[in-house]
Amino acid sequence: MLITTPVGSREAVVAVCRPLPEERRTVTVLFVDIVGSTRLVERLDPEDLRALQRAYFGTVASVLRRWRGVVEKYVGDAVMALFGASASDGFDAYRAVRAGLDIQAALDRRRPGGIRLRVRVGVATGEVLLDLAGAHDGGHGAASGAVITTAARLQEHAPPGGVVVCPVTRDAVAGLVEQRPLATMTLAGKSLPLDVWRVTGPAGRRPARHRAPLVGRRRELATAAEEVTAALRQRRPRWISLVGPPGSGRSRLLHEVIRAVSRVDGVPVRRRVAYCPPYPAGELAPLADLLRTRVEARHPLPGAAVADGPGGGALAAFLAAPHDDTAAARAVVACREALLDLATEAPVVVAVDDLDRAAPALRRFLRQLHVAASDRGLPLAVVTTYGSGSADPLPAPGTRRIPLRPLGPLETGRLLRHLLGHAGRPAALAARLLPLAGGSPAVATAYALTDPADEPAGVPAAVRRLVDARMDRLDGTHRAVLMAGAARGGLVAAATVEAMLGWPAGRAAPVLRALAVAGLLRPAATGGWTVEPLVARVAAHRLSRAVRADFARRLRAASQGGDIGAPDAVADGDRVAARAGLRAVGVTGTPGAGADGGHAAARAAGAGAGRQPARVPEDTAAGFAPAAGTGVPTRDTDERDICPLGAGRSRRSGGGARPAPVPPDRGDALRVVPRLPARAGPAAAGDLTAWPGWRTVPLPGAAARPEGVGRARRRAGPGGYAPGLAA
Repeated sequence: MLITTPVGSREAVVAVCRPLPEERRTVTVLFVDIVGSTRLVERLDPEDLRALQRAYFGTVASVLRRWRGVVEKYVGDAVMALFGASASDGFDAYRAVRAGLDIQAALDRRRPGGIRLRVRVGVATGEVLLDLAGAHDGGHGAASGAVITTAARLQEHAPPGGVVVCPVTRDAVAGLVEQRPLATMTLAGKSLPLDVWRVTGPAGRRPARHRAPLVGRRRELATAAEEVTAALRQRRPRWISLVGPPGSGRSRLLHEVIRAVSRVDGVPVRRRVAYCPPYPAGELAPLADLLRTRVEARHPLPGAAVADGPGGGALAAFLAAPHDDTAAARAVVACREALLDLATEAPVVVAVDDLDRAAPALRRFLRQLHVAASDRGLPLAVVTTYGSGSADPLPAPGTRRIPLRPLGPLETGRLLRHLLGHAGRPAALAARLLPLAGGSPAVATAYALTDPADEPAGVPAAVRRLVDARMDRLDGTHRAVLMAGAARGGLVAAATVEAMLGWPAGRAAPVLRALAVAGLLRPAATGGWTVEPLVARVAAHRLSRAVRADFARRLRAASQGGDIGAPDAVADGDRVAARAGLRAVGVTGTPGAGADGGHAAARAAGAGAGRQPARVPEDTAAGFAPAAGTGVPTRDTDERDICPLGAGRSRRSGGGARPAPVPPDRGDALRVVPRLPARAGPAAAGDLTAWPGWRTVPLPGAAARPEGVGRARRRAGPGGYAPGLAA
């Protein structure tokens, strides 16, 4: 079914565009096809058919471009498009579904040749291997993955004029569109039945559901509530902005602020709340939510003529069709006056969530409302939320910007324990999830309420959308450095990244510093950088096996040539690993095992000498493929070298060392017996500390290990072992 057409020189395009030729990405695939096209072809004259096809393909392509979809191929009368192929904004599935709805509506309006074309649309979300050079319109065969077939099969089962989605897409657009379940279907080529939903249109405004108490935001809540109360009591309007990245809990804080200020000096406060959806259908559509309650109180029938004041007819027309930009433009003055009139009767709080998604027209309206209320001395406050990377919508006097910083470890732990208890999961998981949460309430919630075992990279889908969008805001160069650092794992030095990407010396250092400023890397005290644990998981998973193998080959060549390992370029752990030909890799089944987890384990075990081996999470080790049935990267390592820790048996390899025991709760851990170069003596081997929760894997070409390595480990006390020589 897939059609592959070479387009120009792939190598030339890759060289110009990005350092990495391909990525594993989660994309949304849309398939659209005409209903009854065979009968239509048989009864139309060829010239009429050509005109009809041009109108049909032109309409579909125009809608897809508007929603930032990429046409991957044309198959007869079917069109396949990708969303999130070149860059993800976290709403790829939503854009695909909205595009499907708009295609249906556009074809109904246009009716080329007087013929009403009925189409079916299927939308599926999943992982593909993407050719970055071909991720553009007409890039046939740019994506490969089972999700493409799923989307095509869903389209075949869609009702005429309908848009159907898979379970993953359904979860991604929950709350943003109206959906109803269809019968469970068995798709051709699929071994298991698939639950299918039909999308009927964009969702109306719904109050947010909050499953946990407000944690770690008491100071911000008190500050915002104090600002709002002062503005209403003193009749001096204020603009309060709650600023934070996605997932920081800014919507929850807005909800608590408007709840906290319910009365001022005994007078009830009128609260008007609007939510800005991603890609709103109308520029001022959220404004209708601020007014509808006010108008409906006077006139029970929504949209009835409001003739008791200037602009009443325009206001009623806007409320009847809030997505009509023409009607909205005519009603702007009437909307503003209605809110100002409300403020003359009682204190008013105007709250707008996710203002960074709003069109410029809505921001302009709020600024004018704030200025008019200030001129008249009315008790009105405007409270908004927006992203920390967005420009302040009102950089003027009378504003207060309240930043939302990441939660601290104590607050994050409290939130995790509460959520885990609510979900009926062991509270002990909080310690393992804490490094991954990174102080983000949304990430903590996703990990606590879902089991990500079956998700790509072991990351919940909602969290991965956040990380993918964050990574895709980087250009190709910065993203390549980040992914190389994630594949390397542990301490990452500029020289190591340059070797992996084939760059000249000095090119990676400024990029690493820029990534640290962006909050994606952390500087290490001993030199080098570590990638944020959650970002490392997602970034490393996006690397294909071919790219991982290429990284390993370049690292091996650079190590043999002496291009890495200089004291001023590589941290101690990297130098030791480079000399001994070893890489330390995270343990299977240990969530959160990464650079931070390794350092914490080392400190907890009382490691000394200031030397730490470079550590790479198991699923990110460049150039290693999992051994069958183990999930452990063992390339160039005999499977006989692998044995469960604490299994109570001995397997020998090379020097005959036995695996050291571990506490009973670490029975899922695995250790690979290292083969050290013959020239590496006991002193060098002693630097390769066997950190708790980590195992070592030899680089390709490593020689047999020296005798005696792995026989010295001392007990650190109940439930743990102090590091001795590598086992």
